[in-house]
Amino acid sequence: MRVFLAARGSIKEVERQLGISYPTVKSRLEAILNKLGLGSLQAEAKARRLEIVEQLERGEITAQEAVALLKGLEA
Repeated sequence: MRVFLAARGSIKEVERQLGISYPTVKSRLEAILNKLGLGSLQAEAKARRLEIVEQLERGEITAQEAVALLKGLEA
């Protein structure tokens, strides 16, 4: 985590400094997020985005409503 922070969030830089692959860096960061209890938040947000897109596809909401809902997830 220290290397990631020192690299200002650059996974490529973490790769270079630790001599490990991109997928390894990603999986280790995901493991840290899970230990911090934040991994499930990402999964929930992804599920909610998918739900919004499906509502849009079914015509239950307008494009403008979908945009507003998606932007609301980022807040």
